[in-house]
Amino acid sequence: MEIRDAHFPGRAPLDAYGEGGFRFAEMSHRGSLLCVPSGIYGWDVSAPENFSQNAFEKVFQEQEDIEVLLVGTGTELRLLPQDLKTLFREAGILADPMSTGAAVRTFNVLLSEDRAVAAALLAVD
Repeated sequence: MEIRDAHFPGRAPLDAYGEGGFRFAEMSHRGSLLCVPSGIYGWDVSAPENFSQNAFEKVFQEQEDIEVLLVGTGTELRLLPQDLKTLFREAGILADPMSTGAAVRTFNVLLSEDRAVAAALLAVD
């Protein structure tokens, strides 16, 4: 039996968030999400304190297709660590932290405009 990382192979707007998860593409997911050009993935980060280069590895793997990274930091805005901001800048990615709700709304707008956008979204209750 093969066990793979669960993901949705494509780009889709996010229909809802809250209660510890997200809804998109007629599916639901409990936990945090990472939305990159190759698809929507479950993300094993649950708090801003866990933000690290390793946590954003998939973003860096797809950096040539990402101009803007929206980082949903939960119910309140939390700033990104300076070393992480530097890594994003060096990769040519504008990383913009905001509350998860604001990040979901902004992601949907930029996605509808066919922009090179990605999102890293912490689940909220």
